[in-house]
Amino acid sequence: MKNNNDKIFLILLVLLSVSSVVLRLLPHAPNFAPIGALALFAGLYATRKRLLLTPIIVMLVSDVFVGFYDWKIMLVVYLGFLAYAAIGRIVKNNKSVFTVIGGTFAGALLFYLTTNFAVWAFSGMYPHTLQGLILCYEMALPFFRNSLMGDLFYMGAFVGAYELAIKIFPRFNRSAFYSKALSPIVTDRTR
Repeated sequence: MKNNNDKIFLILLVLLSVSSVVLRLLPHAPNFAPIGALALFAGLYATRKRLLLTPIIVMLVSDVFVGFYDWKIMLVVYLGFLAYAAIGRIVKNNKSVFTVIGGTFAGALLFYLTTNFAVWAFSGMYPHTLQGLILCYEMALPFFRNSLMGDLFYMGAFVGAYELAIKIFPRFNRSAFYSKALSPIVTDRTR
């Protein structure tokens, strides 16, 4: 690992990945899930490119339980999450609250446009006409709203947790933990 922030990121990424699988399996509003935010978060903070595949692994694991569907639509969904990670990489170069929120909006919008185009093209649910495509996008608006709200919520939580962790544990090791977090408890004998 290059530095202590990488250690914090990796530990947090593992915890968030496990949590994302569990959250995807628990009852939730349609598309209000952490996977897009996880992908964006990985793109924003990962120093190793292979970690950008984390949301794909999370999707595969959770899809074993949720169920698989048309492979063409699944491929577009999985590629959509990789696009989120790519957006995170772009935002990483000029990270601020505004660029992270903008990246979150961009990821949700791109995911909405591509996945619903795939539903229109491959599912047979809509006629292959311009009106059918418009109807597909119109019917998906509640899912887009939930995706965007979920992405904003989880992105705030993930980025907030990471930024807080690197402030609390500037040198992430056992001695830093004990000296920063526990020293008031251990050294204060008046309690």
